[in-house]
Amino acid sequence: MTQQPDLGAEADRRILERISDMVAAERDLRALLADGRIDADTERQRLRDIEQQLDQSWDLLRQRRARKEAGEDPNLASVRSVEEVEQYES
Repeated sequence: MTQQPDLGAEADRRILERISDMVAAERDLRALLADGRIDADTERQRLRDIEQQLDQSWDLLRQRRARKEAGEDPNLASVRSVEEVEQYES
């Protein structure tokens, strides 16, 4: 009998890669500001957008892990709105 690949693990890996990419984008934005290639307002706006996406990604990953630990299908987890995620973080 062959073992089925863990598709949930692959999805989690993709989410973690996306998180890593966004963290790198944050660093790049800070470097652009330090080099004077963007202004502070542009950096702030872009950082806010990235941070919201990061919050949503971490929330999705937490949902997936919680479902898996509970014996449920992690693929039923879904991206929540920025407003909903921010309420949980307050």
